Amino acid sequence: MLNAEISQISGVGKYRERHFKRLGLHTAYDMLCYFPRSYEDRSTIKRICDLIDGETVCIKATACTVFKSRRVRRGLSYQKITVTDNTGVVFITWFNQDYLAKNFDLSAEYIYYGKIAVKNGRVEMNSPVIVKDNKIEPVYPLTSGLTQNIFRKVMENCIGYINQIPESLPARIREKYTLCAIDYAIDNIHFPKSFEKLTHARYRLAFEELFLLQLGLRMLKKRRTVLTAKALCNRANVEGFIKTLPFSLTRAQNRVIEEILSDMQNVRVMNRLVQGDVGSGKTIVAAIAMLVAADSGAQAAMMAPTEILAQQHYQSIRGYLEKMGVKISLLTGSMSPKQKLAVYDEIKNGQVQIVIGTHALLQSGVEFKNLCLVVTDEQHRFGVKQRSALAEKGNTPHLLVMTATPIPRTLSLILYGDLDVSIIDELPPGRKTIETYAVNESMRKRINKFMLRQLSEGRQIYIVCPLVEENEDLELKAATEYADHLQNNVLKGFSVGLIHGRMKAKDKDDIMRRFANGQINVLVSTTVIEVGVNVPNASLMIIENAERFGLSQLHQLRGRVGRGEWKSYCILFCEGGSDITRQRMKIMTETSDGFKIAEKDLELRGPGEFFGTRQHGLPELKVANLYSDMDLVKKSGQAANDLIMRDPMLENSENAVIKKKIEDMFAQTGLFGQN
Repeated sequence: MLNAEISQISGVGKYRERHFKRLGLHTAYDMLCYFPRSYEDRSTIKRICDLIDGETVCIKATACTVFKSRRVRRGLSYQKITVTDNTGVVFITWFNQDYLAKNFDLSAEYIYYGKIAVKNGRVEMNSPVIVKDNKIEPVYPLTSGLTQNIFRKVMENCIGYINQIPESLPARIREKYTLCAIDYAIDNIHFPKSFEKLTHARYRLAFEELFLLQLGLRMLKKRRTVLTAKALCNRANVEGFIKTLPFSLTRAQNRVIEEILSDMQNVRVMNRLVQGDVGSGKTIVAAIAMLVAADSGAQAAMMAPTEILAQQHYQSIRGYLEKMGVKISLLTGSMSPKQKLAVYDEIKNGQVQIVIGTHALLQSGVEFKNLCLVVTDEQHRFGVKQRSALAEKGNTPHLLVMTATPIPRTLSLILYGDLDVSIIDELPPGRKTIETYAVNESMRKRINKFMLRQLSEGRQIYIVCPLVEENEDLELKAATEYADHLQNNVLKGFSVGLIHGRMKAKDKDDIMRRFANGQINVLVSTTVIEVGVNVPNASLMIIENAERFGLSQLHQLRGRVGRGEWKSYCILFCEGGSDITRQRMKIMTETSDGFKIAEKDLELRGPGEFFGTRQHGLPELKVANLYSDMDLVKKSGQAANDLIMRDPMLENSENAVIKKKIEDMFAQTGLFGQN
């Protein structure tokens, strides 16, 4: 049975049950949906004369020397044999495999699977596996107490249940997109008979994951179109407010403002993402939306990921809107209980029209009188659940999500599939270009002198390191040691501060506040400043080991400077010499368009964590990859659209399995349990 308890499966029992459950495996079905992370190709035999240093292969050979077994000391022995296939010889060594001496047949031909090392022309293989069946073996992510052999045997015992797995994809979709059946896919993802069959299996399962994900997001979006919100229509003060600004809005800002206000004046709930590069003017766009909410007799709430950023938004938005007669309050975790209670009362009785805060807005004591607009800043720092939790404090409020993180247009649809997307794709006039240089260690002394010159002119400096503690293997600079070195040597006489992710939030905010106030001249930091405060006096950003960062992350960090009247610079210290590293640094020095950089980042990095779905609160993908499977994203998206057109909320009985799978997929997000 698919729902058979894991302890009932042959090879598990009560003793191993807890190890499997630690992996989240409670039933046979859970096992079948737990896919390998890689495969060992034991199906192809390679001739010894063709072996290459560093490769992991199978050879088929017989012994050409006697088997040696030696005990070095207590707890350590080694076993050696030299083997040949008549095209060459391989010197094999095992450690602590004493049983081999008794069982090894010198006249027999064995298949050995292991990693090749060529040393001074001598071909060696350390601790190879003696293969009984030369086939493709799955490699699973495991926990202590389990081995690959144990796990494979248990999985083999579960494979007999695959004919009980219901087929979720309609025949017309499988036929149109050339997808194999579910039982074939599950069988060959675990124990592929060939790499061609593995490819077919993976293609089917990846397609299904992306299909279900996009269906779920479209259903969420459709569900929200039937939700009724308060229409926020009062634009009476918008034009007058814009005239009071000391700058002109860009065409892109005006376009996005119109998109937002058009959404808000409808009773259909707005769910809109505003993407805008660093410095593109998203805050003023949000301020205008909140002004309209206030003038329409409603309350608005804006949530930021850090206290210092919340305070910065509070100061700037209060400066904009208080002259329009709008009451604004701040709510953060570091406020005293007395201060919080005072703000709670203002929110509950409707005295305050706009509240700006951190996660403190989600606390149970916060009750709004009439919350009709929710704004979240830097969406990738909040899960989908968190933005929904704030929305639940209102009566189906309109939702505006802002991010300065450029997402390639090809990914926006799926990453933000439950939102409408607006893009502020131009910077305000007069925004200075940040001169960017990629250098190596030979430029260190010149850069140190440049730092001193900037500081002597009254400017401030960011220095970003990728790690908090020294890692000798990676040879990365540690933020802690580097800060001490600068304070006591290179920048003696100036104030050097340190901020990193392991510090308490209160301590981080204190350091950032002192840097923003000019009390700290140089801030050495990990990437926690990627989403940070506005420090117009900071004119120089230095990034150590720049090759370790993604391009989009480098662009975000670079955007911390160039916010004032001073000419600003970004120095990328880079030790990597590969072609890809050179290409990446070239892009950073030649391009300032965040969206172009994001597209290139995706192209160069390929598979990998370009922008993790976990940050978004989206379901985790087990097989598909949003970056390397872009063709599948498009095809499965088209299939999802076609099905939604036929059956918008999957109410037809033929789609019952699909609907159940979507609910299971989104179970962790809690979204399908909400109205």
